[in-house]
Amino acid sequence: MDRFEEKDVLRNGWIDQFVKVNEERPELKRFAGVVGRVVSVNYNGKALVDFQDGAWYDIQASDDYLIRLDPAEGAKYKNVNSAQVFPEKQG
Repeated sequence: MDRFEEKDVLRNGWIDQFVKVNEERPELKRFAGVVGRVVSVNYNGKALVDFQDGAWYDIQASDDYLIRLDPAEGAKYKNVNSAQVFPEKQG
């Protein structure tokens, strides 16, 4: 497996997953308790995560940094992120 195939496997495992951060990591404390969606994974192994504020943050795509939510639990949050294909119009 070459280095690109390895990253593609990583991408397939993380893209469109709803996640929370590992709150024990001091650099991620500002995202504590917030659910995000992994929009993409770059070839440096960093997940681009949308945390509902319009910005995307790159966080290491690893179980040490991100905690995946169950699909049933993540389904509750499908409309809370800004990175939607067709976002709902605001008031």
